[in-house]
Amino acid sequence: MTTVRFWAGAKAAAGVASEQVSAQTLADLLDLVRAGHGPELTRVLTVCSFVVDEAPVGTRPHEGVDVSAAVLVDVLPPFAGG
Repeated sequence: MTTVRFWAGAKAAAGVASEQVSAQTLADLLDLVRAGHGPELTRVLTVCSFVVDEAPVGTRPHEGVDVSAAVLVDVLPPFAGG
């Protein structure tokens, strides 16, 4: 199981700070997260960046990011301020 932590607007849209998910890829994990929450989180996820075990995903295709052994995935929406 992987802990998914939601930050800022993603946390508000998910209605939880974190949850446990079991998935093979980041794409699979995000599909499960979308299915478990409302359309607001789905919208927010389109602008989020993701960090898997402290390694930023960046522009890599989510289908190619293995999370099967990941401990932590952070969901980070854009932050305002400086």
